[in-house]
Amino acid sequence: MFELHHLTALEQGQWLRDGSVSPRELVQHYLDRIERFNGAVGAMTVVEGERALARADALHDLVPRAAPLWGIPLADKELVPRAGQRTTFGSRLFAHHIAEVDDELVQHVDAAGAISLGATAAPEFGLPSYTESLVSPPARNPFDPQRGAGGSSGGAAAAVAAGLLPLAPGSDGGGSIRIPAAACGLVGLKPSRGRIAAGSGLDRLGGLVVPGPIARTVADAALLLDALVAGPGGRAATWPFATVAPEHSTAPYLAAAIRGEGRFQIGVMTSSPWEGFTELSIAPEARWAFDLALDALDALGHGLDELVLQTEPEYASHFRTLWMASAAGIPAESPDELAQLEPLTSWLVQQGRALSARSLAASLAWLTAFERRLIVQLSTVDAVLTPALAMTPRPLGWYDPHDAERNFAQQVQYTPWTSMINVAGLPAITVPVGLVPDGFDEPGLPMGVQLIGRPGGEATLLSLAAQLERRFGATKIHPPQW
Repeated sequence: MFELHHLTALEQGQWLRDGSVSPRELVQHYLDRIERFNGAVGAMTVVEGERALARADALHDLVPRAAPLWGIPLADKELVPRAGQRTTFGSRLFAHHIAEVDDELVQHVDAAGAISLGATAAPEFGLPSYTESLVSPPARNPFDPQRGAGGSSGGAAAAVAAGLLPLAPGSDGGGSIRIPAAACGLVGLKPSRGRIAAGSGLDRLGGLVVPGPIARTVADAALLLDALVAGPGGRAATWPFATVAPEHSTAPYLAAAIRGEGRFQIGVMTSSPWEGFTELSIAPEARWAFDLALDALDALGHGLDELVLQTEPEYASHFRTLWMASAAGIPAESPDELAQLEPLTSWLVQQGRALSARSLAASLAWLTAFERRLIVQLSTVDAVLTPALAMTPRPLGWYDPHDAERNFAQQVQYTPWTSMINVAGLPAITVPVGLVPDGFDEPGLPMGVQLIGRPGGEATLLSLAAQLERRFGATKIHPPQW
């Protein structure tokens, strides 16, 4: 039986504009699904139903109908404050915190006409790559509720995969969009550093963290990306997009995703700068998805070149220094406040505050040089294909909550190809390939691949991702809640 969430976000936007559905009807549909399924999925930590319906009723007077996300429901990541909304940052330390001002990203999605239904789950301060905080239930993978949704945008990915939201913004400081998107069978796009004004990354330590879209289709991800890039007061993307030639489009990424054209030279890579830090291996299920994408790109006529990264034995220590330093500013000072932090976060805070200015400066300098080296190594091709994840989605409780060193190694083993992209400020997108078939140890789970672009190369990534999407029909793969 057809239901509204079966439409893509792009299609929902068209229905809203031609009057086939009202903003209130669409919001109510998703609120009903959240009430029905969120308890089992753990995707949403805050549901603001009355507030969302009030905005839906007033939307005609608030935002022009031509705004790119007009009437489309989404939710804020729990790390992103919205005035008047509980924002815990995934931590017991802020369990009852009510934000007083809107984050700039909130202002952008509101100006684009979106309607926030609340907040999606994130781990404590977004530090780990899984979403199992102690302030709220874990974000469960809709394809298997005994497995995690990944992180740190795990709640956003679980919500979109389960049909509780049509799309959602996430943030990515070491893979936090791409990891949960891949784990939940979705498209996740990390933009280039500086691409989105509301989260350029330039104001964050090492320039690692940027916002980006999580969606069921490549076109939906591009729709949200265009809206975030335009921002309030910018050159606004407007509807309709598909009828505008890409070279004249006010929504260039959506145009690229819809067209899905071009033949490119693709680098094929499984090496990682984390080699030597811990034992890395590619699970058969991850290899299956990677080989399937490789064969598809070859059949589509793209050129393929094998790439092997030069060894970087110092990468691990310098990235870890940055990760620890990023936790040093967490506002926990007294013994009581520190006691409310989870063990991993507490360890990171202590390690980060013990760092010297000299060691942090040395790591920042080394990583800046690594950025240049990596861009040069990848510059011989238009895009690079890697596995998205080295393993299937991890079972809940798989990560060691007490041994921080082991926990870190586990995160690297699960996702060895994501953090280097943040260090280099490059764009990257994860694309679902399908569900693992029978004959493997863990059938029925979603697996995907990652495409890495040149600086500013989002349009090329969206074109390639659209070609793979058409090839695999991955948009037709849904979990039981669908």
